[in-house]
Amino acid sequence: MEKRIITAAITGSIHTPTMSPYLPITPEQIIDEILAVHEAGGTVCHVHVRDPKTGQPVTDLDIFREIASTVKAKCDIILCLTTGGGLGMSAEERVQTVATLSPELASFNAGSVNFALFQAMEKWKDWKYDWEPKYLKMTEDFIFANTFKTLREFSESFKKCETKPELEVYDSGMINNIANLIARGYLQKPVYVQFVMGVLGGITPSCENLMFLVDYAKRLIGDFEFSVCVAGRAQFPICTQSLLIGGHVRVGLEDNLYLEKGVMAKSNAEQVEKIIRIAKELGIEPATPDEARQILGLKGLNKVNY
Repeated sequence: MEKRIITAAITGSIHTPTMSPYLPITPEQIIDEILAVHEAGGTVCHVHVRDPKTGQPVTDLDIFREIASTVKAKCDIILCLTTGGGLGMSAEERVQTVATLSPELASFNAGSVNFALFQAMEKWKDWKYDWEPKYLKMTEDFIFANTFKTLREFSESFKKCETKPELEVYDSGMINNIANLIARGYLQKPVYVQFVMGVLGGITPSCENLMFLVDYAKRLIGDFEFSVCVAGRAQFPICTQSLLIGGHVRVGLEDNLYLEKGVMAKSNAEQVEKIIRIAKELGIEPATPDEARQILGLKGLNKVNY
């Protein structure tokens, strides 16, 4: 059977508590979600953290450590810690998760993008917390900045910690950024690319666009593994396409709050179970965490700092 890495993005920094009662907020809720994803057959969990009282995205290293160390004591799932943080955080804040905790895998945003969430304000009128509409509104005039200086500094931190970068690509120009970093010696092949589709400001999700991204990466990079995540309702169709063309997939409540049209996902594990059912119908099995460590060339749990 072919093996694919199944990632679940547990909570993210996009959706706010008003949008779903099932969005995990506290460390305990995030830990429970990760363990349920592992039980469901997931391979990797992509981890952001939030203020336990308000649900606002934060980069609290104590919370990251609490979650990571508790999960490590209970199972062998791979944790991919964010360096995206929450919108508006400095690059120095964002990279601290790698510099301090030295995870096996961490997100590495491959370029700057207009990362817009303001359009979500049209769907909700009554907010659970005052910070939510302010947070969303500010993205109309927000650039998620990942300059070439930032990319160089992040790559140096990742290399020092032996942390594998998961290279987040929101649009095609970021593939060229990755190729440039490889040419300059800051990244080493084979790289691991996550094609992020559906964020306003980035590339839209479609079969044609995914094929273009993969082909373009083959021409510019050559040797790479790739995964696909999709914001919104195209999550399962485009992730299924990724499986069909040899890619890995990411689901989870960071990207999509629904299991199907009109049905909210009650957990990340529900989405993992669904994509695994689809994969098995295609003759594909989820990779175990140890199989994924081999596929991606990760350093192993014994070398993390949590």
